[in-house]
Amino acid sequence: MFKIIITVTYLLFLPLFLHCQTADTAAQKISLLFIGDIMGHDTQIKAAEIPGTAKYDYNGIFDYLRDETGEPDLAVANLEVTLAGRPYVGYPQFSSPAALATACLNAGINCLVTANNHSVDRGMPGITGTIHRLDSIGMPHTGTFTAMAARDSLQPLILTANDISVAILNYTYGTNGLRVPQPAIVNMLSKELIIADIKKAREKKPDLLVLYLHWGTEYDTIPSRDQTELADCLLDQGADLIIGSHPHVIQKMMWYKNDSLKHGKAVAYSLGNFVSNQRKERTDGGSMIRLEMVKKEDSLEITEAGYYLTWVYTPIVNGIRKFYILPCSKFENDPGFFPLNDDYVQMKNFISISRRLLNRENLNINEYRYLDGRWTLNY
Repeated sequence: MFKIIITVTYLLFLPLFLHCQTADTAAQKISLLFIGDIMGHDTQIKAAEIPGTAKYDYNGIFDYLRDETGEPDLAVANLEVTLAGRPYVGYPQFSSPAALATACLNAGINCLVTANNHSVDRGMPGITGTIHRLDSIGMPHTGTFTAMAARDSLQPLILTANDISVAILNYTYGTNGLRVPQPAIVNMLSKELIIADIKKAREKKPDLLVLYLHWGTEYDTIPSRDQTELADCLLDQGADLIIGSHPHVIQKMMWYKNDSLKHGKAVAYSLGNFVSNQRKERTDGGSMIRLEMVKKEDSLEITEAGYYLTWVYTPIVNGIRKFYILPCSKFENDPGFFPLNDDYVQMKNFISISRRLLNRENLNINEYRYLDGRWTLNY
């Protein structure tokens, strides 16, 4: 009789046990990838031109990186050109073919931020053209707006994946001295403005609030005091993640994993160049930061944080310089991939100086290495 009672009791509680076990294993998770500066120099435009046509194709730049950009639930990058239409030109006042944004979308990038020092390069046509062309291909974006009414209705940009909501706000330190044409709005890097926007964004109760800030000193690998002080302030005011751009070189990444005041928050001060024609030391590549997050009750927590080093490979193919973004760890031990040894040496130099910097400066954020056919976080 005793055995029967025990068996029946177990069967009665089995459904509840299985339900609890399923709930634990079905925890809401999200993977996020943040990407640096997407530039559009004249040589890049020429490389994307389809001979004998008036069309452009940038898809090739992702040929060796598509798996890494397409795998996360959400991927966000800084678009540091306008899509103003012809004439297509590079530095100093950029206008790239819209095919550049289409290639980003095809490669799995889910959002482009557009507030940077080149936002006003082509005046009002550049601002509206960029917005309309991104809208036409279904690419979410934020940072620049056609008018204040649009800013009020569209900000913050909220992206959702796996029932987890991510709010994104984007600001720039300036526009190279060019006046923002009325009635357009380019979000400017004002502490008071950002704090007010954080408060409004928090009213929408997103699970995560990300700031993309175009800031810092060009080509300086150490964040300025202004950057670090502003980052501390904005994290204290309610931002969860801060992603930086503009210096065109990599700066440190901080995950405050066990910090009593900034617990679980993170800052990547500068991700460097994702794709550009800048070839000087440190500017010829960049980094992508990847975060794994889990929703527990009412909070979203980082469970894993790492970065990929990327390098821009620019071989001459049929007389034209081409552009390919290489995930460094996949190619650093493959000199046979490079017809010219000088290219391999340049990539290895980028890897070496980047690792020295980040190994010294980073906090709790290590590099993803490609080992035995899979990416592994290198602790």
